[in-house]
Amino acid sequence: YAQARKRLPQERLEGMLGATARAADRRAGDVGHLRGRPVKVVDGSAVQLPDTPENQKQYPQPSRQKRGCGFPVMHLVVLFSLASGALLAVAMGNLHQHDLRLFALLWETLRAGDILLGDRGFGDYVTLARLPLQGVDVVARLHARRKVDFRKGRRLGHHDALYVWRKGYRQSDILTARQWRRLPEQITVRIVRFTALIRGYRNRPITLVTTLLDPVAYPAEELAALYGRRWRLELCLRDVKTTMGMELLRCQSPEMARKEVLTYLIAHNLVRCVMAEAALVHDAQLDRLSFKGTLDALRQYSAAIDRGRNRRVRQQLWEDLLLNLVRDAVPDRPGRSEPRAVKRRPKPFPLLNKPRRKFKELPHRNRYWKGNPRNTRGLN
Repeated sequence: YAQARKRLPQERLEGMLGATARAADRRAGDVGHLRGRPVKVVDGSAVQLPDTPENQKQYPQPSRQKRGCGFPVMHLVVLFSLASGALLAVAMGNLHQHDLRLFALLWETLRAGDILLGDRGFGDYVTLARLPLQGVDVVARLHARRKVDFRKGRRLGHHDALYVWRKGYRQSDILTARQWRRLPEQITVRIVRFTALIRGYRNRPITLVTTLLDPVAYPAEELAALYGRRWRLELCLRDVKTTMGMELLRCQSPEMARKEVLTYLIAHNLVRCVMAEAALVHDAQLDRLSFKGTLDALRQYSAAIDRGRNRRVRQQLWEDLLLNLVRDAVPDRPGRSEPRAVKRRPKPFPLLNKPRRKFKELPHRNRYWKGNPRNTRGLN
């Protein structure tokens, strides 16, 4: 398997990733669209690689970690489909490359008519000025450093106004000189502020910046609801990293590690295809289907389908699989708390704060303290 994967070109895996995402979107329909326009979500993440010289050279570990005590880190920027949850494309780099630099590699993946949804890292001037040139609108959270005074903008509604942003004098690091000159000298953006009301939590104001300037075609309430759905895609990233195990890669070279990431993402999209198929056949809500439940059911049913005597038996098993996925739907829990906390306790082992060949374990580490005469017993 490893030899076959090594012979498989990375470009072919990238093509398979896009093909599986489009297949999932066709089955999902226009579930995640805004006024008939498909919505794509961009987000950043990171995975760890085995500690080999090749991986350390291309994907170095964080500088705060001592040499020999950390793992190489690959930085990812992924593009999701809000309709199906499938991953459309991925850009891979090291931890010193900013999200915007990697996202620039995915610009051509977006199509005219798309709407990009992102967090505050993607609400910058370059993104808001560049993507409309190819017919793509942007909805992103406003960066905390940008202060907004709604008394100075062109008022569209309560906490809803238009502003003019001007291009800075300094060229952006993610653009060439030619690309920087093509950007308009100023753009008009719309800034909307709303309050996230979640039962049991303190009210939290959220400010969005967007290129969707028409308050009639795109009311502020719909933009707020759209941004609220972004958390669902955060869970999709958790599915592929935690549930499927992509958080810790196993390949020993950068080339194979990139192929391993693409293999994980393709498998994730195939599971999303099955979920979308089940929702389509049985007229169910795709958001209510469990990714973990689908993954477990596929593992069980795949063996039975493989042993099916004929095509009719295999088709019946496939239909049973889709029906069981819909019957095992996740309860409708809007605003449910999803704390970023770990249930499993770590093992009571000391941390490796030196390279393993230099590390010396303390004798009786559980009862050791300096000056204890027992520590020198038996050494004379």
